[in-house]
Amino acid sequence: MRWPDHAIWWHVYPLGFVGAEREVTSAPREARLGRVTGWLDHLLGLGCNGLALGPVFASETHGYDTVDHYRVDPRLGGEDDLQRLIDEASQKGVRILFDGVFNHVGRSFPPFADVAARGDASPYRTWFHPDLRTFEGHDRLVTLNHAEPEVADYVTDVMAHWLERGIDGWRLDAAYAVPPEFWRTVTDRLRARFPEAWLVGEVIHGDYARLVERTGFDSVTQYELWKAIWSSLNDRNFYELAHALDRHDGMLDTFVPQTFLGNHDVTRLASRLGDGRFLAHALVILLTVGGVPSIYAGDEFAFQGVKEEREGGDDAIRPEFAERPDETAGHGEPYHRLHQELIGLRRRHPWLVRAHSTTETLTNTAFSYTVGYGEERLAVVLNLDDEPAQVNLPAAHWTTIAGQAVFADDGATVPPTGWAIARP
Repeated sequence: MRWPDHAIWWHVYPLGFVGAEREVTSAPREARLGRVTGWLDHLLGLGCNGLALGPVFASETHGYDTVDHYRVDPRLGGEDDLQRLIDEASQKGVRILFDGVFNHVGRSFPPFADVAARGDASPYRTWFHPDLRTFEGHDRLVTLNHAEPEVADYVTDVMAHWLERGIDGWRLDAAYAVPPEFWRTVTDRLRARFPEAWLVGEVIHGDYARLVERTGFDSVTQYELWKAIWSSLNDRNFYELAHALDRHDGMLDTFVPQTFLGNHDVTRLASRLGDGRFLAHALVILLTVGGVPSIYAGDEFAFQGVKEEREGGDDAIRPEFAERPDETAGHGEPYHRLHQELIGLRRRHPWLVRAHSTTETLTNTAFSYTVGYGEERLAVVLNLDDEPAQVNLPAAHWTTIAGQAVFADDGATVPPTGWAIARP
């Protein structure tokens, strides 16, 4: 197994985490990244071993309007501060994933500023689309011209620059908007120098397996499963989840998806779910099915936050964090402890990263499935009803290892709104 098969990520949006100003100002640089470093032991205490960082490069506002991919955002600190975080994480055995925004840039990006000032006289005139089109209606974001070889050279150099400084991989923002042929050019070059780097593309929908094949990515973000988890729990309709898991298994035949319940772009799970009792069920699903899972910082404390489609509409899902984990609301409470329990369970069963699932019982409110890889197997039982549920399982002597249920040789009785995991 390669190292990504053992990775469980803790995902941080740095600018929000450290309480940075909304926009870059002329104020002196502040070395705030040390606040993230102070949470590394919390990450490890959860059972995670990877730190997935949102944008850390110089930008105009929210980090996704990059103006210099080689310079640290002054609201976070300088390169020495970032290197210190990378080094301290490495000393603790924590992998680092950077967020690369290579589909678009901010308008202050020097090559674009040069084109805006000099027009056709600029050496960068072919780096951007002729109409200087913006990305998805955001007038401060300018789309790069991915047919230009110099742009591929630039992106490759940026990614290699930071891999040389000790990071372990890249999340590639808005990868769905970039031609696969561009990514293949970049990934092939990187593989030759950094064969162990893990590359995951942000993809919302489409043929995930085909895109992985064409781009050279290791993985893509599994939004289909994310949606099916919360939607099936809200609607009390496990048929949606069962269908998504069938498709998920098909992906696992080709690659290992990056799975999640929350990230910096979506409403927090605790606000999304209509019934807070089902937070546990969602986490059980995430941590028992195949994939490389990530925990969005704060979700382990059941943080709430609703994403709104307006300026500043992401603030609620990207809050400032306390200086210390034990000063945070929800620290040490049942949902936090459940994260530790279930991540620990996954650590003891590392084969789950490639496990396929088999549905055993399926109704609107009751779901039992087994997950297996080779000779290994676990059973998962879930009940959304306010009455006990009877579910089927393959004949075996099942032993409960998490949750509560009464297991028989060929099934289980699951308590009202209960769940359990068992091994044969």
